[in-house]
Amino acid sequence: MKTLKVLFIGDVQGQVNIERLKPVVLDLKSREQIDIIIANGENSADTNGITPTSAAALFEYADVITTGNHAFKRKEAEDLFNTRPQVLRPLNYGESCPGKGVYIIDFGYCEVAVVNIMGMTFMPPCDNPFKVMDEILSQIATKNIIVDFHAEATSEKKAMAFHLGGKVSAVIGTHTHVQTADEQIIADHTAYISDVGMVGAVDSIIGAEKQIGRIFSDYYPQKHKYADGQSEFNAVILGIESSNGRAVSIKRIRHTI
Repeated sequence: MKTLKVLFIGDVQGQVNIERLKPVVLDLKSREQIDIIIANGENSADTNGITPTSAAALFEYADVITTGNHAFKRKEAEDLFNTRPQVLRPLNYGESCPGKGVYIIDFGYCEVAVVNIMGMTFMPPCDNPFKVMDEILSQIATKNIIVDFHAEATSEKKAMAFHLGGKVSAVIGTHTHVQTADEQIIADHTAYISDVGMVGAVDSIIGAEKQIGRIFSDYYPQKHKYADGQSEFNAVILGIESSNGRAVSIKRIRHTI
């Protein structure tokens, strides 16, 4: 029985971190014999969002790119979502939105589904993610299913993990850019972490320049600009039994690059 190795990379912040990450990921892929690389790229364009240029740079090592509430931040993204099915937007956005929320990778001996979904709590309006997940699971044939749950509240993320426990291979939280230390396997089947973290500047406020903190002290709006300096690499490596979709391991990665 083949155990799939999946590298899931947290929100990648801007072009400098895409480039900085490339040799690290390629080395890790070789050493760990990684089969699939998934990266959240909703902040991959400089100043926010995703563009064809930032997606192309990520695709030099990533197989699938997920996003979230910043999916359509940039006008150029519309064509990207319509032409590259490997770039996902939240499944529970309206049907008229460009792009899809599911991508199937076919290895021949098995298929792996990647699903992108967004939470409701403290987030922009979207359809109920619990109901949408129930609907899509009835349409996906493979048991190997990896879910990027892009959400703010850890309680909502954990609720989703229990809701999908035993039904999907992994529920990986994104959005807060801060890696949590609560990785576990639920129902002896589903790997979970509340947030995988980010690839962004260490000396920053979740990747942005510290100046952005003024919005908390004096309420003055600040331009979102990524911070410079040494970066941290946050990710998880999943081990999944390809025959039944059961996660057998989840290992956190967090170090500077």
